[in-house]
Amino acid sequence: MAELKTRPTEESVDAFLGAIPDASRQHDCRTLLDILKTACGAEPKIWGSNIIGFGDYHYRYASGREGNWFIAGFSPRKNDMVLYLMPDLDGMEDYLNRLGKHRRGKGCLYLKRLSDVNLDVLKELVAASLSHLRSSV
Repeated sequence: MAELKTRPTEESVDAFLGAIPDASRQHDCRTLLDILKTACGAEPKIWGSNIIGFGDYHYRYASGREGNWFIAGFSPRKNDMVLYLMPDLDGMEDYLNRLGKHRRGKGCLYLKRLSDVNLDVLKELVAASLSHLRSSV
């Protein structure tokens, strides 16, 4: 079975965020950092080359595949900031309907800028996602 390539590194989170050229994007990322650090109660780590993850948990699928992953995280991609909320966003429609402008994948939330969303609802969504994850592992 192939090993997961995305793992925690020793890269500096502050240096990673400091290298974001757009001041507004950098500010939004530092705000996300504070929100997730508070919600997760864990220090951030760079996972792979461009994801900031918080905490970790061990998962095992029915297929036998298993590994370790962060409990929540985000990545400042070129077009969007991507929030990774585990295990997925199914059942979170109440929060998503109140959040503001976003796109979503199964466990990913895509935001252009934080000014497009209600930060209180975002915090509620993160807390609900963490609660769901913690009750299922």
